[in-house]
Amino acid sequence: MTGKIYIIGIGPGSSEYLTKKAIDTVKMSEYTVGSTRAIELFGDVKNTIPFNVKELLDTLERGVQLAVDGNVVSILSTGDPGFSGVLNTVLRISDEKNFPKEDIEVIPGISSLQLAAAKCHIQWDNANVMTFHGRENIEDILPVINNGKITIALPSRKVKDMAQFLLDNGVEADRKVTVCERLSYPDEKIVHSTMDDIANSEFTYMCIIVIYPQE
Repeated sequence: MTGKIYIIGIGPGSSEYLTKKAIDTVKMSEYTVGSTRAIELFGDVKNTIPFNVKELLDTLERGVQLAVDGNVVSILSTGDPGFSGVLNTVLRISDEKNFPKEDIEVIPGISSLQLAAAKCHIQWDNANVMTFHGRENIEDILPVINNGKITIALPSRKVKDMAQFLLDNGVEADRKVTVCERLSYPDEKIVHSTMDDIANSEFTYMCIIVIYPQE
């Protein structure tokens, strides 16, 4: 039997941003692996394998093994699989299990970063695009923060902590910042402020931070 793995981007969180390709692929898959929140976006799912953060690696290994055994498996990834998604992890597991790469298909999704750029009317092909999701080395932002371009970042820790880190490293207190919180959800919030104000504000973990060049 020949199995198949689909790594599917599910967009920023609302079902409105699911692609038809994603919906059709999940519908025809024998197994769907993903967070409970991601799986709930789809109305027609056969066998579901939900995971939480602590079980992520083990569950992805189980999903790949199902494909090795000849099943069609969809693995759901928030936003786009190639941007702070599960793409590299699934590819590594698949390689370890000798699952052929030609039987893996990546279905892109709309990243929350893309949506933030759209909400802020930013031509993002000329922006510093960075992710710190799951990373602690946020100092990587320092070499680019003053290069004259807009910086769009997915923080790894609280937004206020990233803002304070930048202030501590010489970024101006009045630097213009936009925080896009819970994009695509009914309680979506977009806050236009300054670096100093953001460092003293509370946000949920579901945020994108947009930092503008100093004028």
